[in-house]
Amino acid sequence: MKQPDVSAPKAAVLGIQHLLAMYSGSVLVPILIGSALRFSSEQMTYLVSIDIFMCGIATALQVFGNKFFGIRLPVVLGCAVQAVAPLIMIGQKFDIQTMYGAIIAAGVFVYLIAEPFAKLRKLFPPLVTGSLITVIGLSLIPVAFQNLGGGNVAAKSFGSGANLIVGMFTVLLILAFNVWGKGFVRSIAILIGLIGGSLLGGLMGMVSFRPVIEASWFHVPTPFYFGVPHFEWSSIVTMILISLTSMVESTGVFFALGDVVDRKIDQPDLKKGYRAEGLAVMLGGIFNTFPYTTFSQNVGLVQLSGIKTRKPVMFSALFLVLLGLLPKIGALATIIPNPVLGGAMLVMFGMVAVQGIRMLQQVDFHDDKNLLVAAISIGLGLGVTVQPQIVQALPKTLQLLFSSGILLASVSAVGLNLLFNAKTPPAELPESDGLNEKATQARKVDKHD
Repeated sequence: MKQPDVSAPKAAVLGIQHLLAMYSGSVLVPILIGSALRFSSEQMTYLVSIDIFMCGIATALQVFGNKFFGIRLPVVLGCAVQAVAPLIMIGQKFDIQTMYGAIIAAGVFVYLIAEPFAKLRKLFPPLVTGSLITVIGLSLIPVAFQNLGGGNVAAKSFGSGANLIVGMFTVLLILAFNVWGKGFVRSIAILIGLIGGSLLGGLMGMVSFRPVIEASWFHVPTPFYFGVPHFEWSSIVTMILISLTSMVESTGVFFALGDVVDRKIDQPDLKKGYRAEGLAVMLGGIFNTFPYTTFSQNVGLVQLSGIKTRKPVMFSALFLVLLGLLPKIGALATIIPNPVLGGAMLVMFGMVAVQGIRMLQQVDFHDDKNLLVAAISIGLGLGVTVQPQIVQALPKTLQLLFSSGILLASVSAVGLNLLFNAKTPPAELPESDGLNEKATQARKVDKHD
C-alpha cells in the first residue's frame, strides 16, 4: 500500500523528532568512553561532535541506500551502547589506537559476513522476532525509568517530586496529543512532549545553557584524529563478537519496522542493511568515533507518528551531519532534562514492546512448544537485563556477551525454535500482515516513499 506523501516542512519537523529521540542515547556513548579513558576537554568536544556527524552519515548510508548497501527503511543509526564496556576495557588495557583498530576490523567483518548472515533469515520466523522485539522494548524500560527519576541513581535528587512531575507531565502531554491531536500535530506528539516538558523543566531550574555557551561554533571531521590505528587480535575478536550482537539486534529492528510499514523484509534487504552497518562501523573507526547500529527506540516513534516513509529520517540524517559540524547548535539538544527524556522513552519503548507482542499474536500458542520458546526466551532476556551480575563468574569476554538480554533472548529463541520446530516450519502469515507481503509489492512501496 502506497504511503501518503509528506511535505518537506512536515518531514523536517518529524526529522527533528527522530533526532531528539536518539540524541541523548548516542551522545552518552562518547561521554562514557571519553570519561573512562580520561580524555581532555578538547578531545571530548571533538568526540561528541564527530559522533553526531557520523550518526548522520551512518543513517544516510542505511536510509538512502542503493543496490549494494542500505535497507531503505525509516531507520536511525546511533552508537552501539553494548560496545561501551569492551571499548573501555580495550582502551585501558592497550591504548586508544588499538581501540579504533578493533572497530575498523569489526566493520570490515560485518560487511564481509553480510551475505551469509542474511541467509539465516529462516532462523527468524515471527515466533523468534516477536520474542526478540518484545525483549528489546521491555529491556529498555528500566533505562526510561532511570531517566525519569533524574538519570543518576546515586544522586540525592533521584526520584524527587520535581523529577517525577516533569517526567509524568511529558508522558501526559504525549498521550493528550496522541488521543486528541489531529493529523500532523498528532504525528509530532513526542516532539511536543519534549518541548513542553523542557519548558516546565526550565521553570523548575532543570535546564542549563552552559553546554551551549561552552561549545565551539564550527568543527571539521578529521580522519585518524587520535593517531594511526593499531590492530591487536584479542581486541578485534572482542569487537567482532559485539558486532554480531548488534547484527542480531538490528535483525529484530528490521523485521519490526517492516511490520510497521507493511513491507516484507527479504534476504537481499537484510544483506544491504548489514553492509550499511559494516560501512558505518568502518567509518566510525576511521574518524575515531564508535560502532554504529540501528536504534530500536525509533521503531516506536514510527508507530506513534503514523508516518511510515523514509523522508523524515532523511531530514534527520541531514540535521545530524549539520549538528556535527556546528557543535554549539548541536549542544541545544543536550539541555533537555533527563526526566523529560525518560517520559518520552517510556512511551516509545513501551510501543516497541507492544510491537513485539503484536507479532507474537500471529503465532499458534495452542502449541506448547511455541509457548515454551517465547516464555523461556523472554524470561532469559529480561532476567539477565535485571540481574546482569549473574554472569560475573564467567570470563570477561563472555560476561560482555551474556550480560546482554537481547543476545541471550536471540540465542535462546533461535536455538529452541530449531530444536522444537525444525521439522514443522511455521505457516506463512496472511498477506494482510506486513511480514508476508509479496516482495515485488514491497519494492513498489519502497520506490514510492
